[in-house]
Amino acid sequence: MTATIQYEGNLRCNAQHLQSGTIIETDAPTDNRGKGERFSPTDLVCTALATCMATTMAIKANDMSIELKGLNVSVIKNMQNDPRRISKIDVKVSFPPSLVLTEKDRIILQRTGDNCPVVKSLHPDLVLNIEYN
Repeated sequence: MTATIQYEGNLRCNAQHLQSGTIIETDAPTDNRGKGERFSPTDLVCTALATCMATTMAIKANDMSIELKGLNVSVIKNMQNDPRRISKIDVKVSFPPSLVLTEKDRIILQRTGDNCPVVKSLHPDLVLNIEYN
């Protein structure tokens, strides 16, 4: 088991990671009757995508003796209705400004990000726009 989730009422949940004890609270978004005071579950899907890309790229970079500290990833979620779901995720990966990469290294890192486990777990109908800078 990975986590336990407790519904707290008012469209808020607490999720506890069993290995570390870390707790994440979620709220329904304001456009779906929630307070929007915490990440929504769909926000966490997009955040999981961005952090998975960064993490897998950093693992590969370490194998290549490249330090990716300072890498930034921004993510934008686009929702649709009927059925309500994430329709598109825009991801922008920005390498640290001081990092000098060969074209080969850049391609390897981009392919690693493009093939992280979360990318491979998303539905093929979901539009992913991934940009590397």
